Amino acid sequence: MVAVEISHLCKIFPGEIRGVDDLCLKIDDHELLVLMGPSGCGKTTTLRLLAGLEQPTTGRIVIAGRAAERLPPRDRDVAMVFQEGALYPHLSVCDNLGFGLKLRRTPRGEIRERVAEAAAVLGISELLDRRPGQLSYGQQQRVALGRAIVRRPKLFLLDEPLASLDAALRRQLRQEIRGLHQRLGVPMIFVTHDAGEALALGQRIAVLRDGRLQQAADPQTLYDRPGNRFVASLLGSPGMNFLDGRVERDDGCGLFILAGNTRLPVPECYRLMIEAYVGRPITLGVRPEHLVLSTEYSVHSTQDSFVIPAVIEAIERLGSETHVYLKTGEHTLIARTQFGIRPAVGQQVLTVAMPEHLRFFDAASEAAIRSG
Repeated sequence: MVAVEISHLCKIFPGEIRGVDDLCLKIDDHELLVLMGPSGCGKTTTLRLLAGLEQPTTGRIVIAGRAAERLPPRDRDVAMVFQEGALYPHLSVCDNLGFGLKLRRTPRGEIRERVAEAAAVLGISELLDRRPGQLSYGQQQRVALGRAIVRRPKLFLLDEPLASLDAALRRQLRQEIRGLHQRLGVPMIFVTHDAGEALALGQRIAVLRDGRLQQAADPQTLYDRPGNRFVASLLGSPGMNFLDGRVERDDGCGLFILAGNTRLPVPECYRLMIEAYVGRPITLGVRPEHLVLSTEYSVHSTQDSFVIPAVIEAIERLGSETHVYLKTGEHTLIARTQFGIRPAVGQQVLTVAMPEHLRFFDAASEAAIRSG
């Protein structure tokens, strides 16, 4: 069942700045959707449009089967958690949690029950008499989540609520948010610019760029089959390597010619797919973890593997893994590896990728090139 449907939503600010540009998106009932993208891509504006804090220029918003784009915020049954919590400093935690219910003239007994229930779920029952200034930042964010929970809304909107926390606390609260979503069974839209957070938390991820939707899919599909170069570049740490070049023929075989005139045979399985790009610019993408480094071609290669000669420029040892920075022609690559041989700066190596790990992108449109 669709809980939220956004149709051709646009928000144009003064100066013809398109905060959201023709956005179409559906959020299913019980779904945790992550909106991801860089600063200024339209994530927060989308949430504010859903909450009624901004009015759309054009387009439709349907929440729980009800047209909502012109409804005032109080009538949308939506709860929003902001990055900074936005708690009332002069009120106790208990009064902060129950403030929205009090405005709606909810009976006092019901307010007490809902506040106690939310506090127990979030592990903040012992904090009810304190004020926000007496809480840690993590505790303040729990209170902000609790204030949303007590309302029992039809939709939760979370605008980068973990952005200011340290890494350990972010991981902890991320698990709590996932558990809350499963327990409450209410659709959530979670905004972040952090790709790792999006991959870890989202049942589905919608990637925005300049207000436009680039791709929406489950995390694994988004990672393995990005729809364009922009999506591919956002996911992974380190991000995907990109090699710009062109395709040429040589005795009936395909060659990928890198800038600097390095000539690399194209695996047979891709030759038909990129036939239309012969003589044209094209971009090859491969993730750092899919690059195997070897001093001998025969060690890690097969007849159809893709082999790039390179020189090691720098090495970062990060405990369980090593990042190796490589130079090939005019391009720099990063390999993420446990590296069987001990690398050394200046060493010449072969960078080997299996065909199933290669991705090709149209150089002009940046769209992924698919087979068939």
